[in-house]
Amino acid sequence: MAQPLMPKATAVWLIENTGLSFEQIAAFCGLHMLEVQAIADGEVAVGMVGMDPVANGQLSLAEIKRCEASSDGRLKLLVPDLPQPVARSKGPRYTPVTKRGDKPDAIAWFLKTYPGLTDAQISRLIGTTKPTIAAVRDRTHWNSANIKPQHPVMLGLCTQRELDDALEAANIRPVMPGEGEIEAEE
Repeated sequence: MAQPLMPKATAVWLIENTGLSFEQIAAFCGLHMLEVQAIADGEVAVGMVGMDPVANGQLSLAEIKRCEASSDGRLKLLVPDLPQPVARSKGPRYTPVTKRGDKPDAIAWFLKTYPGLTDAQISRLIGTTKPTIAAVRDRTHWNSANIKPQHPVMLGLCTQRELDDALEAANIRPVMPGEGEIEAEE
């Protein structure tokens, strides 16, 4: 069963502000009944400020009144109706300094393995600029002598799912990691 936020502080508030039994409070907060009794006696959680579960949206006053009227009643935690925050996936992302030097290698891999991908798709996948892609393509990049094509997923610059989505959007058959490198060595 789900427990309220800060169960001991919630138990302190319920002891001080309601007529619920120790058993009901213990069942709701996920505590032992003797621990709730010790809180009420002032042996445990001395000086702890109670946390109002009604103000936090974890309980309703009607639920407390219902359980106060019946000693067999059990408090039920309210389910929040607020939507959960969605992880942001669009926009520029931070690339650690140690991986920034790997971007030209990933660009070279894309240009060699998937020449059909546009510069915009490549720049979105690994977080680089179109002038950098053009410099790697034209071999005018300042470090072009040391650029070796490497798979961007293996370098940690994008995920396999992002790569597959970009290839699907471009209508290109995906190459598995390591597949392109083996053909190049033969």
